Parts: sequence; C-alpha cells; structure tokens
Amino acid sequence: MDEITIHSIREAAGRIAPLARRTPVWRSRSFDERAGCQAFFKCENLQKGGAFKIRGAANFIFSIPEQDRPRGVVAWSSGNHAQAVAIAARHLGIPATLVMPADAPRSKMEATRAQGARIVLYDRLRESREEIGRRISKETGATLVPPFDHPWIIAGQGACALEFLEQQPDLDALVVCLGGGGLLAGCAIAARSLRPAIRIYGVEPEIANDYWLSLRRGEPVEIAPPSTIADGLRTTKPGRWNFPIIQRLVDEVLLVSEDEIREAARFILTRMKLVVEPSGAVAAAAALAGRLPQRFARVGIVLSGGNVDLETLAGL
Repeated sequence: MDEITIHSIREAAGRIAPLARRTPVWRSRSFDERAGCQAFFKCENLQKGGAFKIRGAANFIFSIPEQDRPRGVVAWSSGNHAQAVAIAARHLGIPATLVMPADAPRSKMEATRAQGARIVLYDRLRESREEIGRRISKETGATLVPPFDHPWIIAGQGACALEFLEQQPDLDALVVCLGGGGLLAGCAIAARSLRPAIRIYGVEPEIANDYWLSLRRGEPVEIAPPSTIADGLRTTKPGRWNFPIIQRLVDEVLLVSEDEIREAARFILTRMKLVVEPSGAVAAAAALAGRLPQRFARVGIVLSGGNVDLETLAGL
C-alpha cells in the first residue's frame, strides 16, 4: 500500500463527502478561563453516527472494489466504529456484520442494530474479536474493515484535521484522543502538512496507556484489557500502521485520570451544552486539567464522539 499523505487524505475527504458531515467548531469562554488558552472544539460528536469513525469507515468501504461489495463487510468494535461501518454499508446497500463486546454501551449496540447490521457478541476478557471477525470473513467472503490499523482508515480520519485547519488555520497545538491511533495518525499527517510548526498531542486514559508505554520503549507494547470509563479507548496494543506515524509526527502522548475524564465530560455537558462520551472528552480533559506541557494561545481540541448511555451520562 502507498504511503499515507496529505494527497490521500484530500482524496478521502472527497470520497466520503456524500456521507460524512462537515462538523462545526465551537468556543467556550468558561473553558478558556479554566484552561488558560483559547480553545477551539472540533465537534465530531455531531458527526454522522455520533463520532469521527464514519470518516475512516466510509473511506474504507467506498474503496472496496465493486465486485467484492455484494459479499458485505465485517468489523469488530465496542460501538462507534460498528455504527460507522453499519451506516456506510447501508449507504451502499451491502450487508454488514459487527463483532461487539457483550458489555458494549447499550446505546451504541442499539444504534448499530438500527442500521440493519447483524451483531455477534463476544466476551472481551475470554474471546478474541479478531479471531471471530476473521472466521466470519473466511466463511462469508465479507471484507474485513479494521477499526484503526489500515491506510484507508487513517486517511479517512485525517479528513477531520484537514477540515479543522481549514476552519481554524492558526492553531498552535492540536489535541486528539488516542485509542487505536487511527484518528491521531491521520490528523498528525494532515496537520504537519498544512501547518508544520503545530504541536500535536495524543491523550490516553492513565489506565489504558499502551501508546504511552510503547513510545517510551520504542516498540509496540501490549497491555491487559483496561477498564477505563472511556470505552472507545480500550485498545491493548498500537497498530502496525499507526504506531510509526505517531512515533514520527506526534510531540507527546499525555495521560489523564478517570476523574479528569469525568470532570471534562461533565463540564462540556453542563457549561457548553454538548453531549460528549467519556472517550470523546479525553482531549478536553488534558487541557482542562493543565496537562499540556506548555501554554499555547490557540489550542484545537477534537471532541471525538457523543454516543453515551443515559445511565453513564447521569453518573457524571
């Protein structure tokens, strides 16, 4: 596969335009006062399917050769990628099977099923979602759509930063949540190409710190399945494609506590009137908790998703 460049990200942005929304950029004076900077929020929680994932999933599925499409697609996900795959597959009129953990948020599971997808449940502590997905692919001929570790996925996610810097071109820093790394890798490629001097930070939960550990060791490190409230960031090991991109282009990976994630999600809900899931609030949590390593005048923060159960929302 070819190297992922700003050109491939621009192509992806054009390819997914019929489905992905151009999400708005919001401001909050009260957040600025707390964080000590001008914060600009890229509201991917208002994206089609409620998260940035539609960008990568749509780019991948729209790139599948037409002769292979009738056999459908299969993917594994705790929720947001599942919804995105289901939406993109439905857009093309092809079948989709989603392998989801039995403890996935009910709202994400119901939204995925509502798109006409077939759901196969698994136990994340005892079963391998990858093995289940590959078995289904082999049995049915469906194309596997990985959640983050593929150039088509990365290029699609990069369209988020491409849009963001068109809307707000003078950002000094870009702060992005970090799970599998598809969003951060794609955004880093786009941001470095458009604004070479920008500082780029990924943010992980302290108890889901596979990238933080991996960057310090210089190679991918695998951790046990983490129990963070940020359910979309419960990856256990960096992707083969994502890790070297992040290693090369991202300035630092920052860590935030579970309480800091909750506080950021609560602040965004009560003060900004935006519904953001815990996974979608980790980048904001880093700014709100003073985790950025230096003061910046203009900070871009990606609110990556807004799919959250009412029980979780009430618990905040």
